[in-house]
Order: sequence, then C-alpha cells, then structure tokens
Amino acid sequence: MDLKVGIVGFGLRASLWRHAHKPGEGSEVTIVCDTSERGRADASKHIPTARVVADLDEILDSGIDAVLVLTPDNQHAAVAVRTLKAGIPTFCEKPIDVTIEAADLVLRTAHETGTRLYVGHNMRHMPVVVQMRELIEEGRIGEVKAVWCRHFVGNGGDYYFKDWHSERKNVTSLLLQKGAHDIDVIHRLANGYTRRVSAVGDLAVYGSVPRRSDNSGRRMRDWFSIDNWPPTEQKDLAENIDVEDISMMNMVLDNGVLASYQQCHFTPDYWRNYTVIGTKGRIENFGDGPGQQIKVWTTRSSGYAEPDAVVEIQDGEGGHGGADPRLIAEFLRFAAEGGQTQTNPIAARQAVAAGVLAAESLRGDGSARDIPALPQDLVEYFEAGQPGLVQGRRS
Repeated sequence: MDLKVGIVGFGLRASLWRHAHKPGEGSEVTIVCDTSERGRADASKHIPTARVVADLDEILDSGIDAVLVLTPDNQHAAVAVRTLKAGIPTFCEKPIDVTIEAADLVLRTAHETGTRLYVGHNMRHMPVVVQMRELIEEGRIGEVKAVWCRHFVGNGGDYYFKDWHSERKNVTSLLLQKGAHDIDVIHRLANGYTRRVSAVGDLAVYGSVPRRSDNSGRRMRDWFSIDNWPPTEQKDLAENIDVEDISMMNMVLDNGVLASYQQCHFTPDYWRNYTVIGTKGRIENFGDGPGQQIKVWTTRSSGYAEPDAVVEIQDGEGGHGGADPRLIAEFLRFAAEGGQTQTNPIAARQAVAAGVLAAESLRGDGSARDIPALPQDLVEYFEAGQPGLVQGRRS
C-alpha cells in the first residue's frame, strides 16, 4: 500500500512533489496545505487528485503517513513542531529554521514525541559531495586538516534580493539561509562540527541599487533572467533589503580542522568550489555539476602542476544531479522503516548554529563566537538514528 504523503507549503521547493507522488509505486501525495491562493492553485494544477486546503489542522487530522514541510524558512519550526506532535514522520526542508532556539525546539520535540524527523540537506546526496567524501574516506589525501569553500552565487540578485529572502527577520542572514548547505557539506567532508566561528560581511552592491518593487504577488520564476546583468542594473529588487550580499566566515571544528566559507551574490558565474587539504594531498572540484571534474594532487611539485588524478562528476536523473529524488526516497524509507540516513538532524542544527553566530560576528566586531552545545541526550538519540520508533504514528 502506498504511503499517504502531505505537503505543507507549495512554493519554490514544491517541485519535490514529483518524487513523493508516485501512486502505485510506494507513495502518493494525498493532501497539500498552503496559506496562499496561488500556492493552492498550483497544487491543484500539478496534483489534481490531492485534497488542497488552507488550514494546517486539516493536514494534522488527515491520517497521512508522512509530511513534507516546504514553507518559508522562518516557518519551518512552527509547522514541524505541530506535525511531530501529531505523530507524523516529518521532512523539514533545510535550513531546519533560522534561529538556534527554533532548531533546538524541533529536535527536542522529535525526541520527546518519538516521531521521526528528517531534514532535507539534499547536497549530501549530490554526486560532487558524495564523490569527494569517497576520495577522503579512501585515504587519498590522508587526514583532513582544512576545508575551504568559495560560493559564487551568480543568481543571487534574482534568487535572494527580490522576495522574503532579502530581510533578516525571515532568514537571519544568507550565511545561514544559503550557507547552511555549504556549512553542512564542510562538516561532512571534515567529519566534524564547528566549535568556534567568526565572520565579516557587507551589503556591498544591492543596497544601493534604486530600482525597487513590491513583489509580494510574484515568485522568482516571474522575474528570473540570465540577462539581468550587471548587478548594479538589477530592477525590481525588494523594497526592504538588510541582508549582506558578500560574507566570509572562518571556522574551528571540534576535531581541529580549520575551515573557511566565502559567499558572494554578485558574481557572473554560479558554482561552488570546495578545496580539501589533508596530510597526504588535496582535492578540489572545478564545477559542481555532471561531467565537471574533481582534481586530486598527491605528489609534491614546484609551482602549479597538473593533478595526479581527475575524477569526473557523475550525473543522475532529477534535480541537483539526482540528489532530490534520492533525498525523498531516503525520507520515505525512513518514515516507513526508520534506520540510519545520510542526513542528520544534529548536523542540520549545527549548520544553523554556525550560520547564526557567523551573522552575529559579522554584524558585531568580527570576533569569534562559540557554538552552544546540544544536550547529550539529544546528541545520542539522533546519532543513533532515532531508535525505538514504530511505523507511522506513535502508538
């Protein structure tokens, strides 16, 4: 019998419905909740067999077996806490929320209710990340000592400075909202979590662009164009912008690894570059999509040298190089059966904590901030794979 799946929020990440709605193949989206008329109309168009509602209570009382929480980021905890308390295995889109307090509340609720919680860090399933981690685990570069990430967000002006992402009250910072992906990947590649963080940043470009608009009735796809260039000529920017468009953070991890993350929203190109340096070599990706390359250096040289090995980044069907369908498949398996997963709520919380305190540092004097520890009972529970749960609702 198919798992009955609900969706809360039918906006920019609603495309995940395609991977959850497979009647006769194991899962079916039977109900969608969205507070906006447009969201409900889109849901009815794409999933005509689903019941479409505006009230979350109808989701909670619908008898579903699992739910995808795809609301704006600052509403993740508000919804997830209620779905967890209702005993519904919950997929919470990343970041888990935009404050440490909200993230911790979600984890505590999942622990206390015994309801399965999964956080949608899909980059853990992206081929570039999976393959780089495999190279590290094979011992190709020895023991990891440093991880650097440069994120060239060439679409930043269209993705983050024309809607709700442009305000701190909704996202805390783009180091958190956008950077949670990369912070989590840094933690994954380094096999540790940030212990101390410092940062600098600025609203260097978009804050002075005068062409503003009320885009409340529109979505990113309504204005996105690769021709929106250069950044200083952008139009229809959000009326209120108070998040940084360039940020740089340094991290000390709990295993001694040093890491850095740089994010710029007005570059002409759009990709991520990870460099991982170990005691026997280093790896670096050039491009992060299918057919592009991960290069491996393991021989000493004088000056620049060609890599000792080149690994082609794999492809996969579905969004993000096949990561999205793998993400949803893993969640649905976890919702039904439990067990270990590639994603981890503790890791999701630690990414949020690093992003929150990096934003605090850059808006202060740039000094280091310590990451608050989670209670040991939560750490043990989630690291063990949320043991002792039963299928579906808690008995």
